[in-house]
Amino acid sequence: MSTINPIPGGPVAQPAYQVIQAFSIPMINAQHPNPEALNRELRELFIEKAAEGDRYSNPEPRVRRNKTLYESRFDLFNWPEACVQKLKEFCFANLYRAIAELNGYDQARLKDIRYACESWFHLTQKGGYFGAHNHPLHSWSGVYCVRHDGDDPDSDSGKLTFVAPNSASTMYVDVANLRFQRPFSSAPIMLRLVPGQLVLFPSWLLHEVMPYEGETERITVAFNVRFQYTGNQML
Repeated sequence: MSTINPIPGGPVAQPAYQVIQAFSIPMINAQHPNPEALNRELRELFIEKAAEGDRYSNPEPRVRRNKTLYESRFDLFNWPEACVQKLKEFCFANLYRAIAELNGYDQARLKDIRYACESWFHLTQKGGYFGAHNHPLHSWSGVYCVRHDGDDPDSDSGKLTFVAPNSASTMYVDVANLRFQRPFSSAPIMLRLVPGQLVLFPSWLLHEVMPYEGETERITVAFNVRFQYTGNQML
């Protein structure tokens, strides 16, 4: 039986056989421990602002959507309301944790990482959807679920869907690669978010929201972040 080297390889003894995850995409899933009161306040605030029409809506929508999806302007985390600031704190605590763990940064380096952020909310009624897109000029993006109910939980209604980036993997498909399991599958990742759930992912990763078929509403908060290191230590 032949041996294979790890990626990258080296002149060390290797197992006779091993499966290697050659390229991986980090995605973080976090759950707010007590989201009920926070989400209730967020929902009331967002419904109030959406009722004012264009005053709080995104003035330059670029991603395909329809009229049953309301998108706010991109300054949400600058709003002074306590519920918004509590959500921002939760989101950034998990984002900075992910940055530290994935990059191997200690707290001394982490405290010298500054950020710029854009953030907004979606309030989606029945039939609303959001087309495939990514977020240029940012490194990390996140989606937080305020509400998702009133639809069939076994359907694809309102699912946050990530498109596999390895498009060349479907160049030729036969029985030998047809049913690859995660993390090697090229099938899309489709998530039905639950209230209090936060998903963090690289901003370059294509994603979309399937049409929401509920009788109530689907409410999410999204944000994109880019960073700059201001410290003196070497990274």
